[in-house]
Amino acid sequence: MSAAPEGLDAFTDLLDYPLYVVTAATATERAGCLVGFASQCSIEPPRFAVWLSRANRTYRVARGADHLAVHLLPRRHALAELFGGQTGDEVDKFAQADWSPGPRGTVLLQDVPAWFVGRVLDRFDGGDHLGFLLEPVAAGRGTGAAPLTFQQASDIEAGHPA
Repeated sequence: MSAAPEGLDAFTDLLDYPLYVVTAATATERAGCLVGFASQCSIEPPRFAVWLSRANRTYRVARGADHLAVHLLPRRHALAELFGGQTGDEVDKFAQADWSPGPRGTVLLQDVPAWFVGRVLDRFDGGDHLGFLLEPVAAGRGTGAAPLTFQQASDIEAGHPA
């Protein structure tokens, strides 16, 4: 495994991007986690990529899911703390969050600025994270406007450290 180049932290420490909760569901399981590595990656056709840590339960459930739901988070920390500071290996996060069944068998969180459901087109290796290339098939706008960003949530300790 190659190490990051010296000084890369000087670049990455300045990044400030939206945080997301990605939820995954199969016929028998559901999971969700806080995600910082995600981005729109094509305009036409529309595509979005999310990267899930191989260390967490959501990754394991998402490997068997055909669709994932991607949620922008409100600036309040509650959802970020729940989905980023707890591990689904130990707690049922959905027992503590308002959610509803979504399109294509997904799980949608309530009280978020926006969400979309994407069909998994491909999965690819990204090192300690696995990338999921998504084709959006449904979307919605919720409450609030400005999403929570990485810098605003830097005080949350990971429930499942990498």
